[in-house]
Amino acid sequence: MQDHTNDPVWKQAIAGSQMLLVAFGALVLMPLITGLDPNVALFTAGLGTLIFHVVTGGQIPIFLASSFAFIAPVIASKGRFGMEETLGGLMAAGILYIVLSGLVRLRGTGFVRRLLPPVVIGPVIMTIGLGLAPVAVHMASGRTGDGSTQLIPYDTAIWIAMISLAVTIVMSVWAKGIFRLIPIMFGVITGYVLSAFAGIVDTTPIREAAWFAMPNFVAPEFSWGAILFMVPVAIAPAIEHIGDVLAIGNVTRKNYLEKPGLHRTLLGDGLATSAASMLGGPPNTTYSEVTGAVMLTKNFNPKVMWWAAGVAIVLAFVGKFGAALQTIPVPVMGGILCLLFGSIAVVGLNTLIRHQVDLAQSRNLVIVGVTLVFGIGGMVLGHLEGIALCAVAAIILNLILPGSREAWGKAVYEQKAD
Repeated sequence: MQDHTNDPVWKQAIAGSQMLLVAFGALVLMPLITGLDPNVALFTAGLGTLIFHVVTGGQIPIFLASSFAFIAPVIASKGRFGMEETLGGLMAAGILYIVLSGLVRLRGTGFVRRLLPPVVIGPVIMTIGLGLAPVAVHMASGRTGDGSTQLIPYDTAIWIAMISLAVTIVMSVWAKGIFRLIPIMFGVITGYVLSAFAGIVDTTPIREAAWFAMPNFVAPEFSWGAILFMVPVAIAPAIEHIGDVLAIGNVTRKNYLEKPGLHRTLLGDGLATSAASMLGGPPNTTYSEVTGAVMLTKNFNPKVMWWAAGVAIVLAFVGKFGAALQTIPVPVMGGILCLLFGSIAVVGLNTLIRHQVDLAQSRNLVIVGVTLVFGIGGMVLGHLEGIALCAVAAIILNLILPGSREAWGKAVYEQKAD
């Protein structure tokens, strides 16, 4: 195994820029879909990553950026409470992480394992992806994410969306090396060029933007409605977070749940999310795309992520860069999101398969079935709806239905016969 800890500074800086490039596609898509400022998202991703590394003692090669789990809730909350109160709700979600990290510190990881077995984690992650499927289809068809307005003629939009999707698929399956990790970038560039030929790119904002500009920071406001709406949503990214920390540990062959400990990684995530929402950025979480890049490059030096964070913060102050991102036409993003959101659903499905969760067991069938319908169907009970409601429902059903061993599937307590 190569040791990159003593690499010269210039090599670390280049490796950091490469890591940012890998995370970049998904990092900017989240704010563009939800109407947040991409420059602020870059700044808060960089800041959040640095906070995470300070809290965890700089031991984990991980980059923090915006979580797709929050897309649907942010859009819904913005329509109901407005942007400032939505940011207040997101800050409260970050505080929930901090409380969770305190509980893990006091009680150990046992209660987390009891609350979140694979039969809970799997369908909740599937719901994040499948619940967003209509957003991807609306955008690919040239409409706004909620489908209310046709922005670009359907015939033009669908061609651009499908070619952008095809290029992204080809790059993710057949490309070699680092190119395989940036299929989103290739999809966006191809779609952008096609859109320019189709005459649907408006470059006026790029011309009018200054080269150097302060990101459009927004301060949060607080209301109980937005807080109660957003806090339960944080359960889903907390589930994602534990999976990502385990994944990067598998790559580097270290147990990060023991050292620096799950309580410190959760605290880092919570502080990063709260800091981001104080400035008007999307909530932060550990980023699985970067885990893939670490695996491919074999560069396990956490300092590389500090460089990635620094580059993100510098880019945040380039006004023309943010303006260019905001001119990406809707169908380009829609086509790529068809693959991205589907991939999230598959991660959830894989959780059930990998742990051999038996869905012929009545309790497991009930938990997965109710979770999927509540989440995808948009069920509302009081202040809870969508992803938040299905995460709470899955946890409660798992706790009250008999047969907790079945929640973990055969893989946990039966040695597989090879």
